[in-house]
Amino acid sequence: MERRALGVLATVFAVTISVIGNIVAFSAASSVSYDKELHPTPLIFVGLLAGIGASTLLVWRHQWPVLVWGIALVPPLVGSDGMAALIALAALAAARRDRLLWLAAPVVYGVAAFALWRDAGWVDGSQIWGVFIAEEGAAKIIGVLVLAAMMTAVPLVYGILRGTRADLRERERREAWMRAEMTRQEERSRIAHEMHDVLGHRLSLLSLQAGALEVSGPEKTGDAARTVRSTAKQSLEDLRQVIGVLRDGRDFHLNGPAPTLTDLPTLIGQTRQAGVPVSVTMLLDQAAAAPPQLGMAAYRIVQECLTNIVRHAPGAPADVIVRGGPGAGLTLEIVNPIPPPGTVPPSPGSGTGLTGISERVTALGGRANIGPTTNGTFAVQTWLPWPPP
Repeated sequence: MERRALGVLATVFAVTISVIGNIVAFSAASSVSYDKELHPTPLIFVGLLAGIGASTLLVWRHQWPVLVWGIALVPPLVGSDGMAALIALAALAAARRDRLLWLAAPVVYGVAAFALWRDAGWVDGSQIWGVFIAEEGAAKIIGVLVLAAMMTAVPLVYGILRGTRADLRERERREAWMRAEMTRQEERSRIAHEMHDVLGHRLSLLSLQAGALEVSGPEKTGDAARTVRSTAKQSLEDLRQVIGVLRDGRDFHLNGPAPTLTDLPTLIGQTRQAGVPVSVTMLLDQAAAAPPQLGMAAYRIVQECLTNIVRHAPGAPADVIVRGGPGAGLTLEIVNPIPPPGTVPPSPGSGTGLTGISERVTALGGRANIGPTTNGTFAVQTWLPWPPP
């Protein structure tokens, strides 16, 4: 609002001073030495009208800088003031700094020099800028050229500085928008990773539990059905939360506290309950004191690996090794046998799970080695830094 008010005041000042300059130029051009009365010629009247018209157009000098500049060149050529041309040059320099500007600047300089030369020839006492110029000879030429250069340089430099500041503000605005967009993209990516890990794991266990329900005896049907119902309910809650994020734009947080290293036994127990034989070796020092980012990353990595085993090697045993401590780092190793080709039907999936593991490890400054081994197993080996206390 303050900038807009200053802009309005600047426009009013520019138009006013230009109109006054044209009136003064009209009076000076109409003066004669032998009479106190004004004796305007038709050309001088035309110059006055052209000058007032050009002064009025200064209101739109920032909207149409080239057009206003071109029209503002006319008044000084027909005997009126050249102030509008100088103001229009400043607006043109603020709007564009290309070949047109470097063509416009010499043109305005020539017009200003012409107007000053004419001013120097007016009757004594009616001169405007001519009082600073010698009456004749080389001194007059030099005075006209130097004063015209000064009058042209001031609006030119002012316009360039104003345009440069405007460009910098626009660049900062674009950079701020890009940073905000990158932040939103990172948040969307985070949501996608979380939902891939959490919902994918639960749905995989749900599918496995449903298959077990089909072949289980009557005595185990109730337990399996309750497990299926609980898993489906949790998955539905997660899905509702994601839909709320997409609809309302609110922050995304999974129900309950973020998982840590101490939650790994619960995760492995749920996987075993679903029918996956998991062998676990955990050698951790101060697991409860692990940084939250480290604990959550380790949990998600193990979760994604167990999900992949359920999807792509159902029934295969899994070996999970978790060891480390403060200062030594955290090592995770999840290994499972690769089933023979054709024995496992293709499992639907986004294919981004292993990529997500690598991204999590890289984000924390760790290392990851993922892929099949020479002894017919598939291994995910990662190391994550664990700073000392």
